[in-house]
Amino acid sequence: MNNEILNWLVLAYKFAADGDPKAMRACAREIFGIDDKAADGPAVMALAALYAGQTDEADILSDDAMTMDKHNFNARLARAGVLATRFALKDELDLLTKLIKDVTAAAKKERELQKELAIRLHMGRAMPTDEKILREATAAKSKIFAAVLLRANGFLADAAYLAADPVVAADALLKASELTPQKEDKAALYGKYLFMLNYRLGGSGEKKADLAKRYNDFFIDVPVYNHENVRRIADKKLRIGYISGDFRRHAVAYFLEPLLKEFNRDEFIIHCYSLNKADDVTANLRRQPVLWREMYGKAPAVVAKIIAEDHVDILVDLGGHSGETNALPIMAYRPAPIQMTALGYTATTGLKAIDYFLSDKICSPAGVRADNIGFTEKIIKMPGCAFCYAPGLVRQMPPAAARAPITDNGFVTFGSFNNFNKVSDELLHLWRSVLDRLTDSRLIIKGKVASTPSGREILTERLRKLSFDLSRVELRPFSQNYLEEYNDIDIALDTMPYNGGLTTCEALFMGVPTVTMRGKTHGSRIGASILTAAESTELVAQNQMEYVKKILQLASNPALIKRYHSGLRDYVRNSPLMDTKKYMAELQELYRQMWQDFCRGNKAQH
Repeated sequence: MNNEILNWLVLAYKFAADGDPKAMRACAREIFGIDDKAADGPAVMALAALYAGQTDEADILSDDAMTMDKHNFNARLARAGVLATRFALKDELDLLTKLIKDVTAAAKKERELQKELAIRLHMGRAMPTDEKILREATAAKSKIFAAVLLRANGFLADAAYLAADPVVAADALLKASELTPQKEDKAALYGKYLFMLNYRLGGSGEKKADLAKRYNDFFIDVPVYNHENVRRIADKKLRIGYISGDFRRHAVAYFLEPLLKEFNRDEFIIHCYSLNKADDVTANLRRQPVLWREMYGKAPAVVAKIIAEDHVDILVDLGGHSGETNALPIMAYRPAPIQMTALGYTATTGLKAIDYFLSDKICSPAGVRADNIGFTEKIIKMPGCAFCYAPGLVRQMPPAAARAPITDNGFVTFGSFNNFNKVSDELLHLWRSVLDRLTDSRLIIKGKVASTPSGREILTERLRKLSFDLSRVELRPFSQNYLEEYNDIDIALDTMPYNGGLTTCEALFMGVPTVTMRGKTHGSRIGASILTAAESTELVAQNQMEYVKKILQLASNPALIKRYHSGLRDYVRNSPLMDTKKYMAELQELYRQMWQDFCRGNKAQH
């Protein structure tokens, strides 16, 4: 390849990293001027169009590039980006898998050539002009290959997640983290990798804690605030800060009403630091009696400074490693003397600056040490459930599914509306065994994976390999009015090892009994905690055999199913799961306990 083209490609990817599609187009035009037959010109132009959101133009340009040279790495990357916008998951996954393999092999060859050239130079040999040109070209190619691999792995992670393959997504995110040159990007991608690990059990708690601890390494050089001079008055009015990228239409918002509305105003002042773009739910949250700060787009150091200047006593992160915008890089500065993570994440953050993880006695049973179940934070436990379901600030709930479908159908319909990344093949085997024993039963799977033809094809093939009778499985796409579709389900099936949270609360509130299994990790016990708070422990299984047994027993009792559907909403509404006042009394007691420990000079023992 022409060295001039290589240099323009290096520059184009630099502009891509800077988010400057206009400058990328300028590079593409230079490549066209050097060789209008080179596929790199339209490929770079296609990538620029993708970054600018001009997908139709990108489609045409990437097709032109592939026509010129279907083996060109940049053309294939651009084509994968276009397939992503079309949600052509299967084609995109196939293309990216082959592209990453080919680029990895090419990059290895270039590294070997670089070593050979370096050895010659080290031996004192004069470098001829042609060898110097080769050395420069090799260096440029290495940069281009690294840039292609970075973006290809980013595309692959997104596609695999949409295709409900968190194992592939996690691997791609880890590789992307290793490839990106920017420290803050490395941290963000590694955090997403940690989040993706929660979808599959694999590995011990200690191993997962070790992986999480590596996240802290990205923030070793961050200057932390010194709180030695904080006035330690045990009974002072405490300033509680909640920080999140999810003060919006998001699962976490369904658990925020107690925090922002039911707190004791004589003893606490509430600050909210919103990291997200505002929407209608944000507007509802802002109407509560709290001090609100919009922090969207501000650098972590800036947000940390504002929090420190607000003299927040206890700062509570509500997202962990979840979401596109999380608060952990801000928490790393330790802008508050006491810091905790809660609600939005089911595992350790690995960040030393976070002192506490909010849990409860079911998710974190007595006698199990925090470090043995993979936490770097000190686990502080609510007497009841760590979650309090309160949908009022998010949406108006439709009527409950009071009439069980079995009444009219004559057969049981099972259903799962969970993120399908939470559904492992091990769990699918259990579901299939239930369907095999109840030969007239049906299963409804609803979610984003079933929202595109390609996603449905991938899911159908996965079910077929596991010997499902596909005539008895209905795939439904995600929709805004999904709650009304609980009217079509008799029994909801919880996922494992990553339980449903909001999904389980919604199913119960819609009158649909949900069977869960208590696992061995915090994230696999959330279902048990929620059902215990809903005073429905009869739906909690202790192992896989009992999970199947409980499902079959309930399915064989139509009268019980009907009673659940007719009365479960009122029962749940009056249960501890939705008792906002009791929940806040317990949580505020924990806040006071943490503050008193701080006043006595006691530090959280991680």
